Amino acid sequence: MRSTSVRIAVALLAVVSTSLYTSRASAIDCASSDIDASQRRLLGPSENICETYGGKVLLVANVASHCGFTPQYEGLEKLYRTYRERGLVVLGFPSGDFAGQEFEDEAEIAEFCKLNFGVSFPLFSRSSVKGPEANELFKKLIASTGEEPGWNFNKYLVGRDGKAIAHFPSKVEPDSPELIKAIEAALAQPAS
Repeated sequence: MRSTSVRIAVALLAVVSTSLYTSRASAIDCASSDIDASQRRLLGPSENICETYGGKVLLVANVASHCGFTPQYEGLEKLYRTYRERGLVVLGFPSGDFAGQEFEDEAEIAEFCKLNFGVSFPLFSRSSVKGPEANELFKKLIASTGEEPGWNFNKYLVGRDGKAIAHFPSKVEPDSPELIKAIEAALAQPAS
């Protein structure tokens, strides 16, 4: 009974957080961006990443619940809470591409992230992030940076113009000076 109540609460949270991002901060040319891709939100509807988040600085990460890097959820959440008022949005893409380290069930993913790490940044449906089966967004980010995820918690930084700025492999922690410096530089750029 408690598990069902928690899952319902998590599902409602997903729907409410989806509504927080229904309008763009700034119009960008989606067709020429690296983020003109649609993906279904975890426990929610599909959305076009560019139309929803265009004009924001994005940190896009492929995530997993059963990985040695899973504690990075805490750092990603801290980045999101620290910089969201300045225009940063962290986007999480659960994937089982690396040793099947993600739940199959979306409700389990949402519950795990919320209960263990207090994740409030947008999470998307479980999908592939590498190779020919990669979701549309990751295909574009891989093509732009020349870097394919090597494991879970790979990160791509995307500027306000929707163009990939940098790739950070899994070993780069969310609180690393290298990543924070890149995020702050991207946030300092004006929206076009």
